[in-house]
Amino acid sequence: MSALFLVLGPAVPAEAHAALLASTPAPGSVIGTSPTEVTVTFSEPVTPVAGRVQVIAPDGRRISGAVTARGAVLTVAVRRADRPLGTYLVSYRVISADSHPVAGALTFSVGAPSTTPPAATADDVHRSVAVALPAVRYLGYAGLTLTIGPALLLALLWPRRTPRRGAVRLVRAGLAATAVATLADLWLQAPYRSGTPLWDVAPGALGQVLTDGYGLALGARLAVLAVVAGLLPPVLAGTAGRGRALTLAGLGLGGLATWPLTGHAVAAPLPAVIVAADVVHMAAMAVWLGGLVTLTVVLLRRTHPRVLGVLLPVWSRWAAVAVVWLVGAGVLQAVVQVGSVPALWRTDYGRLLVAKVAVLALTLGAAAYARRLVHHAGAPAGLRRTVGIEVAATAVVLGLSAVLVQVNPGRSATTDAATVIDDGVSQTLTSSLYTLQFNIYPLQIGDNNTVHAFVYTPEGKPLPAAEWTVTSALAGRDLEPVTTPMLGVLPRHHAIGALTFPLPGTYDLRFTIRISEIDQATVKTTVTVPAAARG
Repeated sequence: MSALFLVLGPAVPAEAHAALLASTPAPGSVIGTSPTEVTVTFSEPVTPVAGRVQVIAPDGRRISGAVTARGAVLTVAVRRADRPLGTYLVSYRVISADSHPVAGALTFSVGAPSTTPPAATADDVHRSVAVALPAVRYLGYAGLTLTIGPALLLALLWPRRTPRRGAVRLVRAGLAATAVATLADLWLQAPYRSGTPLWDVAPGALGQVLTDGYGLALGARLAVLAVVAGLLPPVLAGTAGRGRALTLAGLGLGGLATWPLTGHAVAAPLPAVIVAADVVHMAAMAVWLGGLVTLTVVLLRRTHPRVLGVLLPVWSRWAAVAVVWLVGAGVLQAVVQVGSVPALWRTDYGRLLVAKVAVLALTLGAAAYARRLVHHAGAPAGLRRTVGIEVAATAVVLGLSAVLVQVNPGRSATTDAATVIDDGVSQTLTSSLYTLQFNIYPLQIGDNNTVHAFVYTPEGKPLPAAEWTVTSALAGRDLEPVTTPMLGVLPRHHAIGALTFPLPGTYDLRFTIRISEIDQATVKTTVTVPAAARG
């Protein structure tokens, strides 16, 4: 089987797994100044796993920012460390072109190596940030709702003799809440990325947030809020012209777009379509829920029943249209972001979405009953209570939405699961002649275990090899070692082979690599093969 594999191996390069080829700064190198970015080059195109690519400074802090991948090159933005001298750790977890997970790490130093190199930090977000982020997102959604719904009613449907003061206060509160939530979101992004508490924010980390795509989108949102606040007073007073109203509508759509541009939508398939759907979804939600809040807090309490008899049927039609757009845009987003039907109950994202849909269905039931009351009895006493139930239920929907945007979409569940359950092994071995990096995937009983090996100079540069062999022996058992030649492939510092593990247990591995006619060295390690395949 091994010989057959070696013959057929080069014909199917797509079955290889991504392996580290080079990096800038180079592995093990010592450079003079702290870099502004780190690039890692693999043997094939890769996709970074969100939150699993990080650069750790000598003081143990995460200093990595945005991570991008162009083909086989992974680029990580890096802010200057507070204490730049010492050893840096770059750890990565990516998905290779054949969908298999690949994890690894490398180090480089600034000035001189550290006495104790940094260790990879946990991927978990600090509890203070994990609690604060959904709360801030909820405040932002609430502010958006209180701004758009009441403003629309004041501009187009407000009764002439009904005081506007209560609704105007709602709009002002909404603008303030949205601005506060945006500023808080900007602040929280720094500890969210570095894994520190919300009160431990390094100036460099905050500066990086302010200048990357996320920070620029939130800055644009703040700018839109400022302009909207300046243009709104005549609209709220009912004296605005059509030009001002159209300008505000355009600004509103632009401001709404900053939400999906800082969320899952930009990373989804068909990003332009999903961003547009998200904008429609939020606008419809703000019109419907904002109108309900205005009815509950202001209009149903202070408006004559006859006036309500004229106003409520019109509002009911508005709400029906908003709900149609809300559901339509939501279904489109769900189809793309969930990815598969089983993900609805197998992933946190799917379960939260099901809960959101269930509460929304109850809300729509209450809305249908309220609509019936409007058309049959104008404004009965029970209408206020029914609308209040709608408001309470939609507040729960907003809360679930605030949590949902913090959870990885269901479509990425398979990839995330694969990165947690890694059925392979990767190691780096050194000799006086070379550094060897190898990967075995999968690591299981049988003869289908593929091994990739890469050889570098001690300085981290690719080193062509003339001959490769790998020997495996089950430790503690009276079995003969099995030596298998490996096939060198382009680039010449890369070889591929196959290993057979007949029984579970710990195996001694020896890689013997000849660099030239007279230069040859052997490196050794052990790997443990489980009794049954994992995952």
